[in-house]
Amino acid sequence: MSSFPHRLFGLLAMLWVGSQLTIGYAVAPVLFTLLDHMTAGSVAAMLFRIEGVTGIVCGVVLLVLCNLFAQRGELAYLRLRWLLAGMILCVLIGYFALQPFMNALRVAAMNAGVDVGHSPYAQRFGMLHGVSSVFYLVESVLGIALVWLSSARSARAVI
Repeated sequence: MSSFPHRLFGLLAMLWVGSQLTIGYAVAPVLFTLLDHMTAGSVAAMLFRIEGVTGIVCGVVLLVLCNLFAQRGELAYLRLRWLLAGMILCVLIGYFALQPFMNALRVAAMNAGVDVGHSPYAQRFGMLHGVSSVFYLVESVLGIALVWLSSARSARAVI
Protein backbone atom coordinates (compact mmCIF):
# COMPACT_ATOMS: atom_id res chain seq x y z
CA MET A 1 0.00 0.00 0.00
CA SER A 2 1.13 3.55 -0.68
CA SER A 3 2.59 5.46 2.25
CA PHE A 4 0.11 8.32 1.68
CA PRO A 5 -2.69 6.85 3.87
CA HIS A 6 -0.20 6.23 6.68
CA ARG A 7 1.13 9.76 6.41
CA LEU A 8 -2.42 11.12 6.36
CA PHE A 9 -3.17 9.11 9.49
CA GLY A 10 -0.12 10.52 11.27
CA LEU A 11 -0.85 14.06 10.14
CA LEU A 12 -4.49 13.96 11.30
CA ALA A 13 -3.52 12.40 14.62
CA MET A 14 -0.85 15.05 15.17
CA LEU A 15 -3.17 17.91 14.21
CA TRP A 16 -5.97 16.70 16.50
CA VAL A 17 -3.79 15.96 19.50
CA GLY A 18 -1.61 19.03 18.96
CA SER A 19 -4.59 21.37 18.80
CA GLN A 20 -6.12 19.72 21.84
CA LEU A 21 -2.96 20.07 23.91
CA THR A 22 -2.38 23.65 22.74
CA ILE A 23 -5.91 24.86 23.49
CA GLY A 24 -6.35 22.99 26.75
CA TYR A 25 -2.97 23.43 28.33
CA ALA A 26 -1.61 26.66 26.81
CA VAL A 27 -4.33 28.89 25.35
CA ALA A 28 -7.05 28.46 28.00
CA PRO A 29 -4.73 29.17 30.96
CA VAL A 30 -3.37 32.26 29.20
CA LEU A 31 -6.90 33.51 28.53
CA PHE A 32 -7.73 33.31 32.24
CA THR A 33 -4.48 35.07 33.10
CA LEU A 34 -4.97 37.97 30.71
CA LEU A 35 -8.74 38.49 30.58
CA ASP A 36 -11.54 38.85 33.09
CA HIS A 37 -13.17 35.52 33.94
CA MET A 38 -16.41 36.14 32.03
CA THR A 39 -14.61 37.02 28.79
CA ALA A 40 -12.00 34.28 29.20
CA GLY A 41 -14.72 31.72 29.90
CA SER A 42 -16.69 32.74 26.82
CA VAL A 43 -13.65 32.61 24.55
CA ALA A 44 -12.49 29.30 26.04
CA ALA A 45 -15.96 27.81 25.58
CA MET A 46 -15.89 28.78 21.87
CA LEU A 47 -12.42 27.28 21.44
CA PHE A 48 -13.42 24.05 23.19
CA ARG A 49 -16.53 23.84 21.00
CA ILE A 50 -14.33 24.12 17.89
CA GLU A 51 -11.98 21.54 19.38
CA GLY A 52 -14.92 19.19 20.01
CA VAL A 53 -16.02 19.33 16.38
CA THR A 54 -12.41 18.93 15.26
CA GLY A 55 -12.10 15.89 17.51
CA ILE A 56 -15.20 14.22 16.11
CA VAL A 57 -14.20 14.86 12.47
CA CYS A 58 -10.58 13.76 12.95
CA GLY A 59 -11.61 10.82 15.13
CA VAL A 60 -14.08 9.47 12.59
CA VAL A 61 -11.63 9.86 9.69
CA LEU A 62 -8.87 8.19 11.71
CA LEU A 63 -11.20 5.36 12.72
CA VAL A 64 -12.13 4.80 9.06
CA LEU A 65 -8.43 4.70 8.15
CA CYS A 66 -7.74 2.25 11.00
CA ASN A 67 -10.48 -0.04 9.74
CA LEU A 68 -9.12 0.17 6.20
CA PHE A 69 -5.61 -0.70 7.38
CA ALA A 70 -6.88 -3.55 9.57
CA GLN A 71 -8.88 -5.00 6.67
CA ARG A 72 -5.69 -4.97 4.62
CA GLY A 73 -3.92 -7.03 7.25
CA GLU A 74 -2.13 -4.30 9.20
CA LEU A 75 -3.21 -5.62 12.57
CA ALA A 76 -1.29 -3.06 14.62
CA TYR A 77 -4.07 -0.63 13.77
CA LEU A 78 -6.50 -2.74 15.79
CA ARG A 79 -4.84 -1.42 18.95
CA LEU A 80 -5.01 2.14 17.68
CA ARG A 81 -8.75 1.76 17.07
CA TRP A 82 -9.25 1.29 20.81
CA LEU A 83 -7.31 4.48 21.56
CA LEU A 84 -9.40 6.35 19.00
CA ALA A 85 -12.65 4.93 20.37
CA GLY A 86 -11.65 6.10 23.85
CA MET A 87 -10.76 9.55 22.57
CA ILE A 88 -14.02 9.89 20.65
CA LEU A 89 -15.96 8.78 23.74
CA CYS A 90 -14.17 11.45 25.79
CA VAL A 91 -15.05 14.08 23.17
CA LEU A 92 -18.70 13.02 23.10
CA ILE A 93 -19.01 13.10 26.89
CA GLY A 94 -16.88 16.19 27.49
CA TYR A 95 -17.99 18.44 24.68
CA PHE A 96 -21.43 17.25 23.77
CA ALA A 97 -22.81 16.04 27.11
CA LEU A 98 -21.14 18.19 29.80
CA GLN A 99 -20.41 21.43 27.91
CA PRO A 100 -24.06 22.26 27.13
CA PHE A 101 -24.85 22.14 30.86
CA MET A 102 -21.82 24.25 31.66
CA ASN A 103 -22.75 26.78 28.96
CA ALA A 104 -26.32 26.99 30.29
CA LEU A 105 -24.97 27.79 33.76
CA ARG A 106 -22.55 30.34 32.30
CA VAL A 107 -25.37 32.06 30.36
CA ALA A 108 -27.66 32.09 33.41
CA ALA A 109 -24.90 33.72 35.45
CA MET A 110 -24.18 36.27 32.69
CA ASN A 111 -27.89 37.14 32.54
CA ALA A 112 -27.70 37.82 36.27
CA GLY A 113 -24.72 40.13 35.61
CA VAL A 114 -22.01 38.04 37.31
CA ASP A 115 -19.48 35.51 36.20
CA VAL A 116 -20.36 31.92 36.92
CA GLY A 117 -17.77 31.71 39.70
CA HIS A 118 -19.66 34.34 41.71
CA SER A 119 -23.13 33.05 40.98
CA PRO A 120 -25.46 30.63 42.73
CA TYR A 121 -24.43 28.15 40.03
CA ALA A 122 -20.75 28.16 41.01
CA GLN A 123 -20.76 24.83 42.86
CA ARG A 124 -22.60 22.95 40.11
CA PHE A 125 -20.41 24.56 37.42
CA GLY A 126 -17.27 23.64 39.38
CA MET A 127 -18.35 20.02 39.64
CA LEU A 128 -19.15 19.81 35.91
CA HIS A 129 -15.87 21.57 35.09
CA GLY A 130 -13.94 19.07 37.20
CA VAL A 131 -15.60 16.09 35.51
CA SER A 132 -15.02 17.67 32.10
CA SER A 133 -11.35 18.25 32.98
CA VAL A 134 -10.92 14.57 33.85
CA PHE A 135 -12.32 13.53 30.47
CA TYR A 136 -10.05 16.09 28.77
CA LEU A 137 -7.02 14.70 30.61
CA VAL A 138 -7.91 11.11 29.67
CA GLU A 139 -8.40 12.18 26.04
CA SER A 140 -5.01 13.94 26.16
CA VAL A 141 -3.20 10.87 27.48
CA LEU A 142 -4.90 8.63 24.91
CA GLY A 143 -3.99 11.16 22.20
CA ILE A 144 -0.34 11.22 23.22
CA ALA A 145 -0.32 7.41 23.11
CA LEU A 146 -1.97 7.51 19.67
CA VAL A 147 0.64 9.88 18.24
CA TRP A 148 3.47 7.97 19.90
CA LEU A 149 2.35 4.58 18.62
CA SER A 150 1.48 5.80 15.13
CA SER A 151 4.68 7.80 14.67
CA ALA A 152 6.65 4.79 13.49
CA ARG A 153 6.98 4.54 9.71
CA SER A 154 4.21 1.99 9.86
CA ALA A 155 1.92 1.09 12.73
CA ARG A 156 3.09 -2.47 12.13
CA ALA A 157 6.24 -1.53 14.05
CA VAL A 158 4.33 -1.11 17.32
CA ILE A 159 3.43 -4.77 17.77
